[in-house]
Amino acid sequence: MFAGVPIGSNHKQREKFAVRTFAGPDAYRDSLDHVRVVHLTDMHVGRVTPMEAQMAAVELANAAKPDFVAITGDFVCHSQKFLDALRAVISEIRAPVFAVLGNHDHWSGAPEVRSALVRAGAEVLDNAVTTFTVRGQRLQILGLDDAYTGHADRERARKMLDPNVPSIGLSHIAEEADGLWNYGVPLVLSGHTHAGQITVAKLHELAIGRVAGHKYVHGLYGSRASDLGRGAVYVGAGVGAAVMPLRIGDRGKREVTIFELGMNGHVEIEHHDSQPPLPGRKPTEELTAKRHQKVLRLRDKRESKGPRR
Repeated sequence: MFAGVPIGSNHKQREKFAVRTFAGPDAYRDSLDHVRVVHLTDMHVGRVTPMEAQMAAVELANAAKPDFVAITGDFVCHSQKFLDALRAVISEIRAPVFAVLGNHDHWSGAPEVRSALVRAGAEVLDNAVTTFTVRGQRLQILGLDDAYTGHADRERARKMLDPNVPSIGLSHIAEEADGLWNYGVPLVLSGHTHAGQITVAKLHELAIGRVAGHKYVHGLYGSRASDLGRGAVYVGAGVGAAVMPLRIGDRGKREVTIFELGMNGHVEIEHHDSQPPLPGRKPTEELTAKRHQKVLRLRDKRESKGPRR
């Protein structure tokens, strides 16, 4: 229980979630005997998203009985005021947790967010690879730091990969998957977009895709076939919101996603097939540098105010 929100009391919030299940890429079938992964993203623990919604996401994740939970960034909104709440939420997950940071985590203070996650029992991957063993099966988990703010380093992470062990990738920004597929990572889990939150009349594709320049807006893209140099990426709709909690349309619902890796046979019902990417627009070096400078400015501003009480 945290802040008066007991586990099991969030029925109305659970109804606002979509729980979607997908089969993993074919590449896992010869190397894994059914590993279940739950994917959460963009929790944004803070004032905008009620704690009931956070705990509902945890309940749904636990109910799936995953082998591990992957969370792909933006754990907080705009400050460090809710780090204790974040710790409480992550601590309730009853499976190993692997995490990467997002842009809001860097804006708010990456060291402090990392510390809160580690103290809650999560393993944070900053351009790193860890090996997870379940029922005698080894799986590499590659995690990239946030690409939006210029912290991702695919090459550094790639050097840690063992080509003889199956792998899965975590990245807050989905476009990093294009490079990870070339390293033999067949599935990448991502976030950042919140699926646009308002998804009627494909407004999410207009705002997140055409205007913001993302190739991957929400859901499954790429190929799950065993094609060299290709792979799949899944962009989750997220749990929380950073500014406006409004969510309209099926695609915009809060989301818990399950991937079944290495199953002999397909998941019978999936929400949608793999989609073609939008044209996308790669950020310029100048834009990435500007985003990185914002992180530094916010850090300096925090430090000028002294330590958080």
